[in-house]
Amino acid sequence: MITRSVTIEDIDDLYLMWNDHINASALYRRALREEMEVRGVDPEELRELLERAREQGYTLEEIAEDTNRFDDLQSLVEEQQNQPPTGDATDD
Repeated sequence: MITRSVTIEDIDDLYLMWNDHINASALYRRALREEMEVRGVDPEELRELLERAREQGYTLEEIAEDTNRFDDLQSLVEEQQNQPPTGDATDD
């Protein structure tokens, strides 16, 4: 897992100190899921495409470099899937 830094206001920090039972990571993920919903991205589909891209040998950094939206990731995975396997096969 990659850790990202998030800037919060003093009032946010104080509120989280008062309520130390609140999982700030969960709040962050919930906000991201809401943003995905607004943009029409299904988190489960995104998770599946990311897993497929990794199975195809892409690193997270390569995926981020080669794509910038859901449709790009989908195209990347499908293009790789449709490529004929490379190897030393020869015609007899």
